Formats: sequence, C-alpha cells, structure tokens
Amino acid sequence: MKKYNVAIVGATGAVGEELCRVLEEVDFPVNNLVPLASSKSAGLEVEFKDKTYKVLELTEKAFEENDVEIAFFSAGGDISAHYAPFAAEAGAVVIDNTSHFRMDPDVPLVVPECNPDDIDQWQNRGIIANPNCSTIQMVQVLKPLDDLFNITRVDVATYQAVSGAGKSGMEELVNQMQDFFAFKLDQCEPKTFAHQIALNVIPHIDVFMDNDYT
Repeated sequence: MKKYNVAIVGATGAVGEELCRVLEEVDFPVNNLVPLASSKSAGLEVEFKDKTYKVLELTEKAFEENDVEIAFFSAGGDISAHYAPFAAEAGAVVIDNTSHFRMDPDVPLVVPECNPDDIDQWQNRGIIANPNCSTIQMVQVLKPLDDLFNITRVDVATYQAVSGAGKSGMEELVNQMQDFFAFKLDQCEPKTFAHQIALNVIPHIDVFMDNDYT
C-alpha cells in the first residue's frame, strides 16, 4: 500500500491532536508526519505511532520542502486562507477543517457518507472542505430523508462546546468554573470569548458575516 507524507497544520491544537489520534486509530498509511504550527510552537514535539516528531514552523514553502502529499488544516480560517493555496500549489491535497472555503463554489464541501462523488472536484483548487461539526452529524441523518421526501428547508439550533474554540476556549471554561466555586467569578475577565462562558450560552461562533450570522 502506498504511504503518504501527511501535514497537519495546527498540530499542537486540540483538533490537530485529535487528527493524529484518528490517523493512528485507523492505521492511515503515513510515510512521514509533518506537524506544522506557528513559530511559537515550533520545536515542540508530537507523538504518532510510537515515534516523536518535531513541530515545524508553518511557512509558505513548508509543504514543498517536506514533499507533503496530504495537508489537513485546522488552525483557523485566516491561516487556511493564506497557506492552503501554497499547499495546493506544492501538489498536496488540502483537507480544510475551517469555515473559510465552505461556501466557495470551486471547492467541494464533502461529507463522505452523503456526497462522496464530490471529492473528485478537489482538482479544481486542490482543496476539499468539510462542514461544521454539528452539520456533519445532521446531514447524515437528513440525507436518507431528503432522498425520500425532497427536503426544501431545515431550521436548526445548535448548542456547541467550547472545544470549538480550541485549547484556549476549554481552558477559559475550566478557569472560570474554578473561579465560580471560589466565589471569584465577578473578577474574571473573558479573553477567548467576548463574554463570560461559564454557566452561560452566547450567540457567537467564529466571526460575524455581513448578514450578521455567525
């Protein structure tokens, strides 16, 4: 079986760490793992299949220099917007986990259980996008219903975990809950979120668009 040089952009984040675990769990044929992150995380180490890999700094040339064939992006929309085209130009198949390319008409938005044939469109830009986590689960349920009844509209409300904001979001929730039980929550200043997240729900995920949706 052919093995691939696989890059993970955002390797030290919560999603990047989970990607490593999943690739190992399914025994994906990885020839060389290329963990990429910002300069402040470069030099850290990640474990994969009983081997240690040093985190490299994400640069425009990192994909070409490391012969990357598949690149997973999970470091935020701005990072994907800038660096994913360089990965594609270097010959890598980009699988983007952010919101940046989801509505791009030239980039296939794929949930394999629902529209696997659309993966072939990756050659348009060299990029495959995937939906938000709640959407992926939802469309797998809706797909057989749509096949039978031709659904025209779905109204959805989701309540999503702080893990969507990465490690900083999870740490902020833990710290604020500790402050709550220490009767210090009124002294807590939000950093990752715009408002207190402990014991709270806020209508804000990612960035606000022109139509005021987020």
